[in-house]
Amino acid sequence: MLMTLSTMAMGAWYDEAVSYVVENGLMDSIDDPNADATRGEIVDAIWRIADKPAAESAAAWANAQGILTGYDGDYHLDDFLTREQLATMLWRYAGQSATSLPAYSDASDVASYAAVAVAWAQNAKVMNGVGGGNFAPRSYVTCAQLAQILMNYPNRTDTSPKVPTPETAYQAGALSIAKQVLFSSGGTVTEPVPGEYNAQMNWLDASRTGNTAHVDHANVYFQIPETTNGSSIVYLHGYGQSRMGWMTTPDGREGWSDIFLRYGHAAFLVDQPHRGEAGSAVSMTNDGFLDAWAADSKDYKPGDQAWYTHFRIGRVAPELYAGSAFPTGDAAQNQFFRQMTPNTGASNGAETPALTAVLADVKEMTGEKSIFITHSAGGAVGWNVDMENVAAIIAVEPGGAPQVGSEQYNKLLAAKVPILFYFGDYIDNGPADIMSTGFWRGIRDGAIAFAEQYNADGGDATVIDLPQIGLYGNSHFLFQELNNKEIADHVQAWLSERGL
Repeated sequence: MLMTLSTMAMGAWYDEAVSYVVENGLMDSIDDPNADATRGEIVDAIWRIADKPAAESAAAWANAQGILTGYDGDYHLDDFLTREQLATMLWRYAGQSATSLPAYSDASDVASYAAVAVAWAQNAKVMNGVGGGNFAPRSYVTCAQLAQILMNYPNRTDTSPKVPTPETAYQAGALSIAKQVLFSSGGTVTEPVPGEYNAQMNWLDASRTGNTAHVDHANVYFQIPETTNGSSIVYLHGYGQSRMGWMTTPDGREGWSDIFLRYGHAAFLVDQPHRGEAGSAVSMTNDGFLDAWAADSKDYKPGDQAWYTHFRIGRVAPELYAGSAFPTGDAAQNQFFRQMTPNTGASNGAETPALTAVLADVKEMTGEKSIFITHSAGGAVGWNVDMENVAAIIAVEPGGAPQVGSEQYNKLLAAKVPILFYFGDYIDNGPADIMSTGFWRGIRDGAIAFAEQYNADGGDATVIDLPQIGLYGNSHFLFQELNNKEIADHVQAWLSERGL
């Protein structure tokens, strides 16, 4: 990974930078300053800047920190390092973002994943252009240039707010799980079909007389880390999703459940009634708007493009909005779309009692109230459950906030439940002609109004508009995107401040 080299050219523009990286232990030495640097060399240098934290390798540490994501299932440490890759890795390590997109003449050539990083590197005076107003994002970085940029880094000018660093230790390396189990919570049992059960014919008796069905329950997969540090987290997905969305990302990186396991939070991952592994229902769905063509149809209603636009990933699939943090490439988009899953049964209000039961079961298992993280349509369930077993609610772009003075509002306030909202990008700056832009702006502004009154009434509510804290490019699925670790760090800092 690291060059072991012996001589330095003298009397050149890069002499000071080469001496700097060698004397400060960022590189051992540089033999040929004009040779192309590798991805592994910058990973090793950043690991050294961080004072060589304990890890299986520099690459493993960088991956756990969200600095190195790799592609095609490999880190490609021996590949030559491009300028946009270098900017991205340094940006991720700095925990900073830019206030704009790159100002270079060839900014349109910068990959969408690197756009904000390149702007940060430019604004922070870490990297300069190559002349002619260009950045040359895919040009390789020489060892001399890498040395100069590493020397620039400590004197950078960071102008955007830095994501709070949690005091709680983040455990890198292999995850150590003490226990993991699947179980179901809540639900009902139907009345027997009229008639006497025919044990001789059993499943061949099409009348099913005397049979019952267990329905309307939630299914929960939980993992408890070897070292716990903080309250357990119950995760509830949004519409068209399952617990899978919390467990991974479309490009195969760690999802929030793994990240928070590393912070010491046990994960209780829910499939709500009529979804995923909790599919049993009294009657199959006939929702012609969302899941099926019509009440008498058994055909699944297509919606890839509709949801892609509504979730603010891009205007029309597969395009991404400029500066998007959504994972790039056909494979990642394919994985995202295959996370979508329909309701098996029509909505009958079973979600709230089932999740109330989940939270009660978690309290019985752990002895403590849980942090409840909800997303999108799952947000309504977060407001409706009994609050006696809820330590805090983190609502990721919920479908709405409780109306001030409502039963939901009063219940939350009486229980003194702290609430944290998150909203992504392309809300104030989304296309004006798309209905969803105004929709999400109204949802966010409603959350801000709720928080103002909730706090005035003695509650604790915070609304985080990610672009306002220097985190850009996030869609409705901000917990799955390239900066999901940075956002999780922000969540953890908020939890730590409240002793959770």
